[in-house]
Amino acid sequence: MANACIGCGVCCASYRVSFHWSETTLHEHGWVPHELTEPLRRHEVAMRGTSSRSPRCIALAGTPGVDARCSIHGRHPSCCRAVAPGDDQCVRARVRHGLPPLADWQIAESANDPDPPASPLAA
Repeated sequence: MANACIGCGVCCASYRVSFHWSETTLHEHGWVPHELTEPLRRHEVAMRGTSSRSPRCIALAGTPGVDARCSIHGRHPSCCRAVAPGDDQCVRARVRHGLPPLADWQIAESANDPDPPASPLAA
């Protein structure tokens, strides 16, 4: 089994995705496409679509819980990278969307993913 996040994406349709503007392409070392963000606070931006009452990230492709995927995977914000399969945010998002919590083996398989996404900071 591959990473449990592949096909899920419910976290992308549950929370506001906010982060420091320097992660955007407006900064010389930024990687998140600026055009997919909107201003939030003085030094913060949010992914478009995530500040609404029914959040859905503009970068989310497909149907959450079915065939969802991040269309900017590898260029997604640090706050997205911080969500781990089976953590509190994951569990709350899955419950919100009517999905059961991940099984221990799914979490373990995700942690042992042989091809984890590369961080844009590693370049």
